[in-house]
Amino acid sequence: MSLINENFLNLEDSYLFSTIAKKISDYAKKNPEKKIIKLGIGDVTRPIVPACLSAMHKAVDEIGTQNGFKGYGPEQGYEFLRNTIIENDYKLRGVNIEIDEVFISDGAKCDCGNIVDIFGKNNKVAITDPVYPVYLDTNIMSGREIIFLPVTAENEFKPELPKEKVDMIYLCFPNNPTGTVLTKEDLKKWVNYAKENNSIILYDSAYEAFITEENIPHSIYEIEGAKDVAIEFRSFSKTAGFTGVRCAYVVVPKNLKGYTKDGKEVSLNKLWNRRTCTKFNGVSYVIQRAAEATFSEDGKQQIKENINYYLENAKIIKEGLKDAGFTVYGGVNSPYVWLKVPEGMSSWDFFDKLLEEVNIVGTPGSGFGKFGEGYFRLTAFGTKENSLEAMKRIKNWKIK
Repeated sequence: MSLINENFLNLEDSYLFSTIAKKISDYAKKNPEKKIIKLGIGDVTRPIVPACLSAMHKAVDEIGTQNGFKGYGPEQGYEFLRNTIIENDYKLRGVNIEIDEVFISDGAKCDCGNIVDIFGKNNKVAITDPVYPVYLDTNIMSGREIIFLPVTAENEFKPELPKEKVDMIYLCFPNNPTGTVLTKEDLKKWVNYAKENNSIILYDSAYEAFITEENIPHSIYEIEGAKDVAIEFRSFSKTAGFTGVRCAYVVVPKNLKGYTKDGKEVSLNKLWNRRTCTKFNGVSYVIQRAAEATFSEDGKQQIKENINYYLENAKIIKEGLKDAGFTVYGGVNSPYVWLKVPEGMSSWDFFDKLLEEVNIVGTPGSGFGKFGEGYFRLTAFGTKENSLEAMKRIKNWKIK
């Protein structure tokens, strides 16, 4: 008899976005004449920029030659990409990261889920609520005790420090789903807490490229002492449009320590490297060359144009919702706009009415956690035309 991991039975029956996809599919089948505008899932819509495409074509041609063929690459990623990341994402911000602290992967979602492999199941985990589901679900799968940190309008969407000692802390800023941010002063409090309590911060900065305001850190390592307490996740998906190409990276500083039951110190960098070498064969050479090209002068300019396009959509959506009488947050340093649903209506009720009455798709806040109830997320990762049309429909919408 094969026993299962019974922690899986504690999960919701289906993943949030799978439920949304089914609802859309069912409605579309019944109403094929309707034009549905999808502002729900955070998938980019603009094509991969020319600089990256050129690098991919060149790499494809290269591996088609005897001298240029690449088989298995380094599990941690090719040095050309890791060095480029260090030079552009960290040194330019005054942060010193070493090459063996950077690990290239096939997606930040995978990294956020896989990182739990190197932590014991008896760790107490603090997770903000509402939250990107992968943080919560992967820890439920592992059977860890979870402490929820409410993120609501009452605390300006800035989680308060845990009132009890926790071992692992998930933070995502700019935040998904609320679109809100922490200042350097805000983040310093978390670094101090982690130092005082011997905790590890798991910091998801997948949306850092959308930051427009001063004093908002792009990396947790801009905060003094963070390399002693934090692992950082980065992604090329939302910045360079790699949602279908898949490439990301995680930084695990060598300063980070975990502990055995008898109190012996162990390097988390060493554990993650061992896990990577065992369970992963590396991202393809072609994709890593494309990722490298995101840091070229042409690549940076082309990607900036795409990001500005999405930020303009976010502005259209935020201002359109305000004009329609909604209370909204985010949308300034983030591609996400977080709105308060009408009183007396649940976030799933709002989803259904929005889909059925104006044919627009968003994401119910309750799908991100208990404290997401009463809110709703819209994404700027659509076209400008659809963003404008969606706001026109909502402004003319008479919510019953």
